[in-house]
Amino acid sequence: MAYEAFAEVYEELMDNVPYDAWCDRIRELLLEAGIPDGLVAELGCGTGSMTRRLAGAGYDMIGIDLSPDMLDAAREADLREGGTAPEKDDAASILYLNQDMRSFELYGTVRAIVSVCDSINYILEPDEVQEVFRLVNNYLDPKGMLILDFHTPYYFREVLGDSSIAETREEMAMIWENEESDDGIHRLYLTVFREEPDGRYQRFEELHQQRGYTTEEMRSLAEAAGLVDVQFYDEYTKEAATERSERVVMIARECGKEEQYE
Repeated sequence: MAYEAFAEVYEELMDNVPYDAWCDRIRELLLEAGIPDGLVAELGCGTGSMTRRLAGAGYDMIGIDLSPDMLDAAREADLREGGTAPEKDDAASILYLNQDMRSFELYGTVRAIVSVCDSINYILEPDEVQEVFRLVNNYLDPKGMLILDFHTPYYFREVLGDSSIAETREEMAMIWENEESDDGIHRLYLTVFREEPDGRYQRFEELHQQRGYTTEEMRSLAEAAGLVDVQFYDEYTKEAATERSERVVMIARECGKEEQYE
């Protein structure tokens, strides 16, 4: 999913996401893991909404996304907001990399890797999710932390199903058409009509495809990739995930490098 034409309207589409609350919880988890600062990478960073918040919390951020358009929007947002972390006036202090999370490369290891807004659900094949986790384990510092969220099959099947959703705003109208299929892939046909300065409306259409994953599947894939101490929370809370959880936050720790250095 490259989010090509939608990069310019993505922030408006996602304006109901509680990024501040999510960032607070991520920051709490990082502090509990003994990671108050240092290098942190975000997979599927999109327009940088979480990347900027974590930079503002004192982390040296690397944002990774498949879409160059989304990264351009992220850089523009950085400039509009006048920088990142309070002690850094240079908006370029966030390093953005145009890479696929299934094959991302870093210049060295990082203290933590995060991924929000169910980016991992766009990886449709379990073996490719495992490869993402293998790369995560490879690029984390010894005992570094992974924090990511994902939508479950329960969410796609029971909450969205085959529903259609329409929303009208002052300068935009959206239609979300959901399709739950037997192959385990949830398809979302999104149409956006946006008013242009001349009064005409521009139409965007895009197909989103995601696969829901259970906690059991994610644990198996993470552990097969070498990650350890895998835990699951219901959304960005301190409550354990259940079979009715719609969004699950998974945390895990790096394993293997400390033994190499002993």
